Amino acid sequence: MASWLPETLFEIVGQGPAPSKDYYQLLVTRSQVIFRWWKISLRSEYRSAKPGETKDSHGAFLENSHLQVQIALIFGARVLDYVFNLCEGKFDFLERLSDNLLLSIISYLDLEDIARLSQTSRRFAKLCTCDKLWEKIVLSACDTVTPDMRALAEDMGWRQMFFTNKLQLQRRLRKRRQGQGSHRNSQL
Repeated sequence: MASWLPETLFEIVGQGPAPSKDYYQLLVTRSQVIFRWWKISLRSEYRSAKPGETKDSHGAFLENSHLQVQIALIFGARVLDYVFNLCEGKFDFLERLSDNLLLSIISYLDLEDIARLSQTSRRFAKLCTCDKLWEKIVLSACDTVTPDMRALAEDMGWRQMFFTNKLQLQRRLRKRRQGQGSHRNSQL
């Protein structure tokens, strides 16, 4: 395994599926997969149960179907696939980046590239259509965003606002102002 990699490649903790209250930890290091568990139970036969741990090399984990089933049940198929890839030396560094960091990176892409990226996975589809991204895009494309424009964007969505032509936006802003004016008059 490459020495430039951090010692811990992946770690996740969680509770077993209901009705279990057992607690689990999965840790993937450069050289092994470590699976730990703690029995949590009011039943007297489990009160003295000690925590457990299994350690497999990456190769041994790829052969250990029992452990793979447990990981899939506790953490889901996506986590199991990710651990499989790590053990096979396939590292997806994008998977480890936070949504905020990815949104920051995506905001520098051209619109065509954002459209293509949105088709690559569910995660990127969600990120490429979220209001947080499109707010950044609108703010970088416009010289000024008035409070009325910001309120309209909050109502209709930043992405929708970006793709609405200028004439339609002006019409909507006018209607919004008229609606606010009549709302104020009715309150007086």
